[in-house]
Amino acid sequence: MTTRGFEIVSKYQNEDLTLPQRSTFQAAGYDFEAAQDIVISSIIHQDAFRKLNPLALTRLDKVLADPSWQEMLKPVLIPTGIKAYMGAGEYLQLVARSSAPIKKRMMMPNGVGVVDADYYDNTSNEGEIFFQYINFGLQDVHIKKGERIGQGIFLPYLLADNDQTIPKAQRQGGFGSTGEY
Repeated sequence: MTTRGFEIVSKYQNEDLTLPQRSTFQAAGYDFEAAQDIVISSIIHQDAFRKLNPLALTRLDKVLADPSWQEMLKPVLIPTGIKAYMGAGEYLQLVARSSAPIKKRMMMPNGVGVVDADYYDNTSNEGEIFFQYINFGLQDVHIKKGERIGQGIFLPYLLADNDQTIPKAQRQGGFGSTGEY
């Protein structure tokens, strides 16, 4: 029998976190909460937007070629203090709350997050789950510790016929560690 569930990562053991839970009998997703207060700046409050002025627009090719702009426009990772364990052939899909774009002007830039079974207890961050968001609104969004930020849904996955013939590596790290993009 396969088991699946959630645990609090060690650095948050004494932080009074709530394990994810479903809100109704028919809910597919487990509600995740923020592990700490965090601000997701509006794009107009980010340094990149402040640097963008009418003069810079006339030299847009130079602006786009500047690698520091990419660094300034990164999504915010919201820590949950939670890790998930699951069986082989399963993953945890992370999705935004349906109210996030309407009420908070927030969206997950990756659409959905995928937490693999071997992410659990990895050496770099103990398997802590983060939700990434961008704020496309005009005002900063203040997330309070304990506020629901997203949902996790346990799902099975299928393998291709020749999957066993392709060499696989052991996970070496945490968030985004399975290869360069």
